Amino acid sequence: MRIAIAEIGQETCSFTPVRTTVETFRQYGLYEGAEVIPARGEGSGTLAGFLRAAREEAVALDPVPIISAWAGAGGMLTDDTLAFFIDKVVRGLRAAGPIDGFFFSLHGAAAAESEPDVEGALLSAARSVLGPDVPIVAPLDHHAGLTERMLTQLHGLVGHRTQPHQPDDTGYWAAKQLFAILRGDIRPTMAWRRIPMLAHQEQFLTAHGPMKEWFDHARRLEQQPRVVSASPFPMQPWLDVPEGGWYSVVITDNDPVLAQRLADELAAHAWSLRERFWVFESIPAADAVAQAIAAPRGLVLLSDTGDSVFGGATGDSTVILRELVRQAVPDLALVTVVDAESTRQAWQAGVGATVDLLLGGKLDTLFGAPLAVRAEVLGLGEGFIQADVIGRDTYDTGRRALLGIGNVRVVVSEHVGVGGNHPSIYRSFGLDPAQAKIAVMKTASNFQFFRDLTSAIIRVDSAGPTMSHLEQFTWRHVPRPIYPLDDLPHWSPGMSPVSHNYR
Repeated sequence: MRIAIAEIGQETCSFTPVRTTVETFRQYGLYEGAEVIPARGEGSGTLAGFLRAAREEAVALDPVPIISAWAGAGGMLTDDTLAFFIDKVVRGLRAAGPIDGFFFSLHGAAAAESEPDVEGALLSAARSVLGPDVPIVAPLDHHAGLTERMLTQLHGLVGHRTQPHQPDDTGYWAAKQLFAILRGDIRPTMAWRRIPMLAHQEQFLTAHGPMKEWFDHARRLEQQPRVVSASPFPMQPWLDVPEGGWYSVVITDNDPVLAQRLADELAAHAWSLRERFWVFESIPAADAVAQAIAAPRGLVLLSDTGDSVFGGATGDSTVILRELVRQAVPDLALVTVVDAESTRQAWQAGVGATVDLLLGGKLDTLFGAPLAVRAEVLGLGEGFIQADVIGRDTYDTGRRALLGIGNVRVVVSEHVGVGGNHPSIYRSFGLDPAQAKIAVMKTASNFQFFRDLTSAIIRVDSAGPTMSHLEQFTWRHVPRPIYPLDDLPHWSPGMSPVSHNYR
């Protein structure tokens, strides 16, 4: 099988002011052509899952790698950045010549300055080269904001089956779907249903609660005869786009009636759980810090819900840091702040110096403000850090510095990297997070990298581009009415147009 391979991923937060550029992608690794498989074929990414499935099925694979690019989460792509990737896809597919299929790994929730549907634009560009018949299958993040254009370009898809994500698993199942299509084992018929609802991030984990119930339902559907895949898509909560909302997608083997019936069943189940998806667990920052200080020994994670860098926030909020300083934490506390200016000042002063800084609050000026601190420069570092984080194996913080403010240790950096969401950022300075009492997490759900160190997790109700209070944002594009922004007491799948892609 001669299969083209591409990976382009970014999750857009519509309420983040900082734009995503090609340089942002380079901070996580951007590879082209022959570089792709050596760089991305191992580890926990979707391409590693694709290759694992090929080995397992003894596929006579002739891969044609085009590009691998990932930018994590952030603000909208610049138009030039989208044009760059469209050009790479078109040129790559033209240079590839005849291919049997296209494995196109995408996030699904990317938006650009003049194009709210980045994935739809990329898939349309691919179709302009391949024509209508070459199968394209995409592994997607289940937080994707799906669109009609995306779904009608695809022969198949698989959304992440868990949160925290397992990209290799998603790539594996998407690859098996593509191989089955190319062998003629299945004739994919896809149906979907948009669900007019949004939900905050605090009930997004699939290990428990309403999200587990919904995802377990999808797994049960996949046990039925002729069902190829069932994918719930609870769109990430900060994407303000014209087709925004949750989706259910079901693919069957040449059974369009079954596909639509099950997509509707899955959609109706999500709607029935809507109130449970809106249960809040977060508490004010002052209370959260006080609880962490009073907790028994062990590492307590404070989840900064408003400044989730894995949701696209800027990583420069000082809401929790301000409380750590104000309450004079008696034990070691760890936090990260993105602040290029303060990093430069720390580098100029050097290790051992004491510096007066206006820390953070410079990128997100709508929700955040700088914090005036006097800090000791305890260490300096720069460049890429090796760590397996959500399908990538390195990230670049640019220059960084370790600051001491009483018992608080702040890693301040030029680039966001992965915030403080992986112990590697602290270990790069010789700090052992297991010895700390408190660590601030710039995420609302990806705590897995601290799992073996953690004694408790406290969600902090912090304002910011990824805050849980979605009603406080100004929504301009998402279709209305939509729950819970509007009064929508009743909805059923039959109230929406039938949507399908029957090939």
